[in-house]
Amino acid sequence: MTTAQPQSVAGSADYQSIVDWLLEKVAFYLEVPVTGIEPTGKLVEYGLDSVYALALVGDIEDEYEIEVEPTLAWDHPTVAAIAGLVRDLIAESRTAS
Repeated sequence: MTTAQPQSVAGSADYQSIVDWLLEKVAFYLEVPVTGIEPTGKLVEYGLDSVYALALVGDIEDEYEIEVEPTLAWDHPTVAAIAGLVRDLIAESRTAS
């Protein structure tokens, strides 16, 4: 039996979709084109400050209905690293349901 997942989680749980979503968010915060951010580049080197890092935490929690630590951007300093964590947390939350 499959339970219905909210569209945001069900439609965006694969790694590349998460990366793309994160790149859009970071680009928006930094006011730069998405193409100017590499998934493996350190967010702090792009200029992501603590205010936007916390905003990103809230956005991730809202979009994917998971909880992440406020230190996310420091513990996982790249979009690629954050995407991997988010993907894993989504998978954990699905198996726990």
